[in-house]
Parts: sequence; C-alpha cells; structure tokens
Amino acid sequence: MRDCAVEILEDVQGRADPRAIAIQQVGIRAVRHPLQIQDRDGIVQPTIARCNMYVSLPAHLKGTHMSRFIEILNAHEGSFSVEGFGAVVEEMRQRLEADSARLEMRFPFFIEKTAPVSGVRSMLDYEVKLAGEITPAGYRLTMGVMVPVTSLCPCSKSISEYGAHNQRAHVWVHVRACETVWIRDIIDLIEAEASCELYGLLKRPDEKYVTEYAYDHPKFVEDLVRDVALRLQEDRRVQWFSVSSENFESIHNHSAYAMIEMEK
Repeated sequence: MRDCAVEILEDVQGRADPRAIAIQQVGIRAVRHPLQIQDRDGIVQPTIARCNMYVSLPAHLKGTHMSRFIEILNAHEGSFSVEGFGAVVEEMRQRLEADSARLEMRFPFFIEKTAPVSGVRSMLDYEVKLAGEITPAGYRLTMGVMVPVTSLCPCSKSISEYGAHNQRAHVWVHVRACETVWIRDIIDLIEAEASCELYGLLKRPDEKYVTEYAYDHPKFVEDLVRDVALRLQEDRRVQWFSVSSENFESIHNHSAYAMIEMEK
C-alpha cells in the first residue's frame, strides 16, 4: 500500500545566514488588490490599490516569508479606513516576526460632485497614498492626496484688457497627524483655496460660472501652496505636512511648481 504521509519540506528562508547583515526593508511591490475604502461619511466605495509591503529582516535570518504578505491582503477584503490602517501594518509585523513593518497603498478615490448652477451630478477622481509604518519607536501614518484644481494667473489678469490665462494644477498634500484626518478633509481644504474646483460634467451655465469664479479668485502657484499651508497650520490635528502644486501652463511648454514642508 502506498505511503500517504505528508512530506515535510524544509523552510529554506528560515536558515541562518552567515553574512550577518540586517535588511531594513524586504517584501513585495506593485501588487494590485481590490479593496473597500471607508471615509468620514461612512460610505464604502470599491477601488483597486497598488500595494507595497515590507518588513525588516534580522541579520541572522536568510529570508522572509513572502507568501504571508499576500495572505494578509487576502484576509482584508473588507473595508479599509484611515483609522484602521495601523492594525493591518501591525498584523504584518507580527505574522512575519519582524521589528518593523511598512505598508504603502496608492489608489483612486471618487467623489460625486454637483455642478454649481445646473445641479447635474458627475464623478471626479482623486489620487490617494497611504503609508503606514511600525518601528520600535511606534506607529506613523502619512497620508497623501492629489487634488486637481484650476489656477488663474493674477499677472495675466492685471495686464490684460480682457481675459486671463489659466491652468489645471495638481496639488499634493501629505500629512502626519495626532488624530484622524480623513481623505475628504484634505480634498475640501485644497478645493476651497484654489481659483476654482473641477467638475466631471458642466452645462453651459456652469461653464460660465466656473470661468467667472476663477477670474475673481486669481492665484499664482506660490499663493496656492501658501494658502493651503496656512489652513494646515491652523489644523490642530496635523503635526507635519507638505504641500506642493504643479501648474500645467497654458501659454508655456513647461509647468510652474512650488512646495512647502513644515513640522508643527
């Protein structure tokens, strides 16, 4: 009769390593994974994240258990939130028996917007980055949100008899906070400081409105990042932030750029 005993296979990555060099980050990158994102309004929306997952590896071990990263992702097919992100990072650290762990996710985030005059509804996409890290010093979460907006040039408005050139700008804000800062909080803040916010769908009365609104709220790229920085300075939840804007010029073949970083 054939022996059906289970063969015990060697755990090669668990071997001792004679080189005695610790590795700060080892893991997997560029994994696409479906997930549910919950924001401040409690609504859960499906998206697809591009994930990087790392842990530290002590000097005496040959390798880490790469398959466990995928197992952890698959176990979290329910909703993710900014508040619960740290629990997933801690699970990585424990499952892979590491001193430190880092999880990075980048994904599109959608908001249904209402046109300012006609009231027609449409979806607009934003880009979000979450990076959570646990080390012996503790847990730290950095959240980044990219918001596309309109920026109208004050100089063009000032020197022209009629009209003023404008551009679409990509504003990135990254924050580290002592309390939860939601994705939507950052989006609302940036859109409030732009010459005008963007919409997925506009009718003619809306187009007239946003054109004139931007004309009444001109901002250089320097104005935009400074005004956003002032708002972040005033937010008691925020401990560190960076804000940058790339304005895609309509009258030049280059972009205008500005960046501010500040620890509070």
